[in-house]
Amino acid sequence: MPSLQEEAEEHLLVVDAEEDGGEPENGPAIKFKIRDLIKESDSGQLILNGVSVDIPKGKIVGIIGPSGSGKSTFLRSLNRLWEPPVGTVFLDGRDICDLDVLKLRRKVGMLFQLPALFEGTVADNVRYGPQLRGIKLSDEQVYKLLTLADLDPSFYHKGSSELSVGQAQRVALARTLANQPEVLLLDEPTSALDPISTQNIEDVFVKLKNNGGMTMVMVSHSIKQIQRIADIVFLLVDGSVVEILNPHKLEEAKHPMAKRFLQLSS
Repeated sequence: MPSLQEEAEEHLLVVDAEEDGGEPENGPAIKFKIRDLIKESDSGQLILNGVSVDIPKGKIVGIIGPSGSGKSTFLRSLNRLWEPPVGTVFLDGRDICDLDVLKLRRKVGMLFQLPALFEGTVADNVRYGPQLRGIKLSDEQVYKLLTLADLDPSFYHKGSSELSVGQAQRVALARTLANQPEVLLLDEPTSALDPISTQNIEDVFVKLKNNGGMTMVMVSHSIKQIQRIADIVFLLVDGSVVEILNPHKLEEAKHPMAKRFLQLSS
């Protein structure tokens, strides 16, 4: 019988053609479809102003834009950390509001700016999600997940309080991968890390996409980071996606505020 991690790797590597219909001739399959997504603040100010975009399967989508433009709110709508209106966010063609929220969050995992680990060892943290479902990961399965997140298996017994921020972020990634997600939401996951830790994490993301077909949606304050790893860029300004661009052709942006943001951030 294959291990849980072997099943996870197979799940990541094999495209379910029956469910997803393969890749259509005119472009990649769509993982998320967002239509007229609106969010208002308590004071009635629009945070998201009718966002309508498609997120392709197996790609890294970068989201950039000025502070306060709704980037994190958009990201959190994709796994119902913020509850979107019915009929606005669809995962594999299904309205996410119709899905069990815990199952949705296992499918659509999330990494935050600062990792929040539980008390206990690294292994305790990695085992947490499957354990909630009555699944006990073996030592070997934990080692494989740590390796997948670019951590040496020797970290297995380390306490969560002993780790650097970069190491803790990779443990948080291993913990998320233990749930066998189909999508990773990344909310500035390297902004608190040093350059070497940042590169390590970026390398893991690219490997997950290239070797496993993982879909990722990443908010970043770093345009250079988005250019290094993203396949497509959404430019969000005042709650609206005003440009969708190739990351290496950001100079082609035409929206005035988008152009100004890119000039000031370069």
